[in-house]
Amino acid sequence: MVKVFVIAEVGINHNGNIKIAKELIDGAVQAGCDAVKFQKRTIDLAYSKEYLESFRQSPWGTTQRDQKEALEFGEEEYDEIDRHCREKGIEWFASAWDIESQKFLRQYNLKHNKISSAMLTNKELLKEVAAEKKYTFISTGMSTLDEIDFAVNLFKEYGCPFEVMHCNSTYPMKNEDANLKMILSLRERYNCRIGYSGHEVGRVVTTSAVTLGATSIERHITLDRTMYGSDQAASIEILELQRLVTDIRTIEKALGTGEKILTEAEKEVRKKLRGK
Repeated sequence: MVKVFVIAEVGINHNGNIKIAKELIDGAVQAGCDAVKFQKRTIDLAYSKEYLESFRQSPWGTTQRDQKEALEFGEEEYDEIDRHCREKGIEWFASAWDIESQKFLRQYNLKHNKISSAMLTNKELLKEVAAEKKYTFISTGMSTLDEIDFAVNLFKEYGCPFEVMHCNSTYPMKNEDANLKMILSLRERYNCRIGYSGHEVGRVVTTSAVTLGATSIERHITLDRTMYGSDQAASIEILELQRLVTDIRTIEKALGTGEKILTEAEKEVRKKLRGK
């Protein structure tokens, strides 16, 4: 069985504070995650002028721009994230929401790329990412099969390795909306590795995804689910993250190979109960 690649999605749950970001990285390391992931935006490219000028009450002001700019890390912060992750021995990468952000991320020589569900239909961004030919996780929330087909075919055309991630883009997601059997449907349709990006509360849906063969898991993480932020309620705190990773590694071992064998312990019981 392929070892499940566990991604701790910091996203924007750092609330623009590098200290919080580093605490979340440390939590992911302690939990045994394989990588942490962030989100990168060029505000004036990712959003319209009208949207940025619209009202939004936040700790940083009363417009969408105030909030978006406060949450956005720049080069100084990403340099520190890169340094801290190298020191802690964990991989990091980010999902870009515009081409300039993707170009910005190249300076860090990251191993993986990520297409967020929101960006799945952004053809020019898909081309920019696929042209790098780095292994890319493609989230499929809010998307039709035709839209997923388009993204998958584009990555195949560019010869870029990828992994499709089943996802439901509600925050938090109701367990009954998970539709985990899509993991099987997507694997049959695309004949590739299929992961799961979850926004539910708790662990049971995610661990169930692993039993269905999800090869990667992505969950938003937070220091406190009551903190300010649109993603906090759909995130898991560090202690729950530790339990989740432990669950995933236990399931990996329990799934076995599918080959019928007698364990040494079972052979001893056989001798007692069958006499041979």
